[in-house]
Amino acid sequence: MVDLMRRDDDGGDDARRAAAGSRDAFEREVTTDLDDETPDRPRGLALHTRILIGLLIGIVAGVAVNTMLGGDDARVVWVINNITEPIGQLFLRLLLMIVVPLVFSALVVGVAGIGDIRKLGRVGLKSFVYTFLISAVSVIIGLTLANTIRPGERIDPATRVQIEARYSTDATRRVADAQRAAATTTDSPLMQVVKTVVPMNPITAVASETPNMLHLMFFALILGVAATLVPTQVAAPVIRGLEGLFQISSKVIEIIMKIAPFAVACLLFNNTARFGLDLLAALGWFVLTVLLGLSIHMFGVYSLSVALLSRISPIEFFRRIKTVMLTAFSTSSSNATLPTALRVSEENLGVPREINSFVLTVGATANQNGTALYEGVTILFLAQLAGVDLTVGQQLGIAYLAILGGIGTAGVPSGSIPFIIVVLAQYNIPPALIAIILGVDRILDMCRTTLNVAGDLTAATYVARSEGYTLLNPETTKRG
Repeated sequence: MVDLMRRDDDGGDDARRAAAGSRDAFEREVTTDLDDETPDRPRGLALHTRILIGLLIGIVAGVAVNTMLGGDDARVVWVINNITEPIGQLFLRLLLMIVVPLVFSALVVGVAGIGDIRKLGRVGLKSFVYTFLISAVSVIIGLTLANTIRPGERIDPATRVQIEARYSTDATRRVADAQRAAATTTDSPLMQVVKTVVPMNPITAVASETPNMLHLMFFALILGVAATLVPTQVAAPVIRGLEGLFQISSKVIEIIMKIAPFAVACLLFNNTARFGLDLLAALGWFVLTVLLGLSIHMFGVYSLSVALLSRISPIEFFRRIKTVMLTAFSTSSSNATLPTALRVSEENLGVPREINSFVLTVGATANQNGTALYEGVTILFLAQLAGVDLTVGQQLGIAYLAILGGIGTAGVPSGSIPFIIVVLAQYNIPPALIAIILGVDRILDMCRTTLNVAGDLTAATYVARSEGYTLLNPETTKRG
């Protein structure tokens, strides 16, 4: 028995060495150029510069078309339906297409590379505590601003009626869907947690257009842990195969990102051409409250986090992740941005793959500070609009639900809307009022997704630093 245990321990060590050796070999062979901060700079304009140019072109063209022709003009509708929206959706779907193989391979290989179960437990605990605390701070910021500015009491009643009528059809459908989903849930809270995290069939969990990423990550986590506990002749071929899958997925991402500037221009054109800036002006106080909260959290809380916990200059941190932030802003999807975030965190920030593959993949679903802040502000805004006076205790309950909502909300565009509808009904606020914010939700979704993804990267740098890794790769720093 002792010999058998020793062989298993040796096998686990060999598997870890195989994972590390395979990873190092591939890293020597393959380099993906993301922007001018990666070790090998691309020729011509850097990717983040081209994306920014595309973003500006899309916004300017969309606003100009909306101002001159209006968002309902037949010619504008035709261009959006037949040209710009298909191009934008092609880019978004291509990124989402590669998320499942990338997340699965990265997480299994990353966990196998960590090897020590105790170290994995430390990484997981640090990630969870960081996520919970930072999300709590974001919700507190949002509720404080909503109570101070009180945007719901500043909107003109006539404007409210016009906006509500304009989006009433979409709001009615969304409310019905959310209420139907809530009504079908009869499980206890603990059973809901079990079903949310642990899949009965991992293949079914990722077989739909909106895969359950928590199920995929749990299955990958279990496989990665098991890979460290079996003999090397069993684990090594699997690890090498998954490492190959990760590198191939990374190459696919590199190809997809070549069309990013054009797709970003189309995505921004779609939003601004349809809605213009009139809705932003009509809901100016609400938009201001959300953007002020997101800005305080981004440049205040995150700057303190990376300076004090990660020991990185905030200016240097944001400079190195600008490609990720632009991608998040354009796609409004944490899941679609995940491939870029994984590469940038490793190549630009120096976070080792075994750390970023765990923290970033989990963070794309669970660490959504911007979503938590937005949900808190939106619920209070609509309560003020409806004349519902929420007590301190009720607001604390909303804060608790917003933190949980930030953890459980899907990392896809407008993923927070169903959660907001359920909470509105719980506090006797008319759910149909969700129509008021639907017109500006996509623009604000772009902003809060940017905050979400930046938060994932702050968490990854904190965990890596706390585990003794040196951040900001010396070669990258030299070339920066």
